Amino acid sequence: MSFDPATLKFNDAGLIPAIAQDDETGEVLMLAWMNAEAVARTLESGRVTYWSRSRAAFWVKGETSGHVQELVEMRQDCDRDCLLILVRQTGPACHTNRRSCFYRAVRNGEEVEILQPEDI
Repeated sequence: MSFDPATLKFNDAGLIPAIAQDDETGEVLMLAWMNAEAVARTLESGRVTYWSRSRAAFWVKGETSGHVQELVEMRQDCDRDCLLILVRQTGPACHTNRRSCFYRAVRNGEEVEILQPEDI
């Protein structure tokens, strides 16, 4: 059965959340948004492409930073309204130079920083 991106359920803004996960470690790296064109570009190029809501433009992960996300596999959830993007991550995924954007935890009611920026 071939994949048809038109079967995905995009929100009213034409976007779908995309969770990037490291294919090797299983670590959740980041959450971003894709529109139908970003999905198509990602599948065609193998380089993960998102839609930047703040810039209203396509954003190929790593295009300027060199912190590339190479597509390993794209999965959709049971409702087809969220994507899981398995990637080979080069360098930090977060713009703060941390491995993951999820670098803060709430432990015993306190916010704790659990990842430090990487030296690059």
